[in-house]
Amino acid sequence: MDEEKTYDYQRKNTVSYESTKLSAVFNQNGRLVEIELDDNAPQNAKSIAAMIDHTLLKADATEAQIVALCEEAAKYNFAAVCVNSYWVNTCAELLKDTDVKVATVVGFPLGAMSTEAKVFETEDAILQGATEIDMVINIGELKADELANVAHDIRQVVRVAHQYDAIVKVIIETCLLTEEEKIKACLIAKSMGADFVKTSTGFAGGGATAEDVRLMRAVVGSEMGVKASGGVRSLADARAMIEAGANRIGASSGVKIVEEERN
Repeated sequence: MDEEKTYDYQRKNTVSYESTKLSAVFNQNGRLVEIELDDNAPQNAKSIAAMIDHTLLKADATEAQIVALCEEAAKYNFAAVCVNSYWVNTCAELLKDTDVKVATVVGFPLGAMSTEAKVFETEDAILQGATEIDMVINIGELKADELANVAHDIRQVVRVAHQYDAIVKVIIETCLLTEEEKIKACLIAKSMGADFVKTSTGFAGGGATAEDVRLMRAVVGSEMGVKASGGVRSLADARAMIEAGANRIGASSGVKIVEEERN
């Protein structure tokens, strides 16, 4: 009688997510016999969290909510927290042993303050611990085509911020502008040495759209950042903005977005 032959049937399943790949080998009985994680995957792959400014700018924000914001930012390794200037010192203390930056808003949310007031706000916030300044342009002067005044306003904030190695994101409030005005605002921000252009405050009745982000990226090119802010509440929203050209996302729903990505 011939010797009975046995065969080692195996099945290999491979799954991947972004740059991470995992392979699992099962025998004929469905038992796992080998598992391997691809060690050749790039080690610098980043979660979308690294592009998010975790934001809390409500007038009724409490210290407890600010503390929670910072704890979440540290846990998820967000790019920055973005808060009103009153809370900058608190955030700087809470985040001093992390890589999370502290961003604050200047001339917020209307942009109709004097340039001198914006400059004072900027320097004071930096001395309190902010390293990123999100300033609102003088929207009325832009719409009146007083471009020199708009440029002067931005330039003075950029000048003082850069003295302290802080970056400036210029909020142009896209929902209030025509396409021509959006282009002018982006060109002025770029020519005045700003680091980012940003879509919105979130307080003017409209937020970021993929179309606006795409236009802003086309105008400023690759030399500047583009921040999409206002109404970005889901992973799908964030991905739409990134695909349109944003490299920073302002959102109060950062935790929800990252949890969606992880799941």
